[in-house]
Amino acid sequence: MNTEAIWNFLSTQGADFALKILAALAVWIIGRWIIGLLVRLFAGALERGKKIDSTLSTYLRSILTVMLNIVLALAVLDVFGVKTTSFAALLAGAGLAIGTAWGGLLTHFAAGVFMQVLRPFKVGDFVQVGGITGTVVEIGLFGTTVVTGDNVQTIIGNNKIFSDTIQNYSSLPVRRVDCQAKIANSVDPLDAIARLKAALSQIPNIAATPAPDVEIMGFTPEGPLLCVRPYTHTDHYWQVYFDTHKAVVATFGAAGYPVPETPVAPRNR
Repeated sequence: MNTEAIWNFLSTQGADFALKILAALAVWIIGRWIIGLLVRLFAGALERGKKIDSTLSTYLRSILTVMLNIVLALAVLDVFGVKTTSFAALLAGAGLAIGTAWGGLLTHFAAGVFMQVLRPFKVGDFVQVGGITGTVVEIGLFGTTVVTGDNVQTIIGNNKIFSDTIQNYSSLPVRRVDCQAKIANSVDPLDAIARLKAALSQIPNIAATPAPDVEIMGFTPEGPLLCVRPYTHTDHYWQVYFDTHKAVVATFGAAGYPVPETPVAPRNR
């Protein structure tokens, strides 16, 4: 019975089925070649642009490959007369369900894509992002890894970074170092300013342009308060910060300036 059914099928529809198999093979072979060509062109465009991280580039190529292969599989099924409309609707529904369930991760992914394109910072930059200050060591698809000044590895969600203020301390050639120095009321502020400017010029890694700022910032009961503000590249910030304070101590000591003291009102007897 089974043999007779098979023979009847081959005698009536065998040729048509064979043609469908050949057509499906042709669609598959040509489709795979086209997919390979499109993926290579896409990868070449990403590489020439040089604006997208290699990790994101690989991920985007994988997504494109999967999507094109799904389209190819639907085309092969269509050759055999399989109605793919319901199957496509099922895929769309599954995609919507997955997108809803993973909505949080998708927002981080989307923010990561924009960060790769807009490049507000790169690996190695010293930044303040998402309320965290440190050096960027990795820009991932969903989160960015920053190592803070106290050597703590911190991973921040890309959406939190992109929706908040981003400060990149490495994007400009120099940044200002803010220090203060207090002198006694008996000290001539102009003399102190001149001495400090001369001392600052000897500190390594201080930028000549713009020149360091040393000015009277305010007045206190102990004496005038000076702002001491040299400029340097962010890589040398803390070296210049500490060396500036050492220069203040050494300069005022060499000049013989008295230590600022809080005036004490005489007691009434």
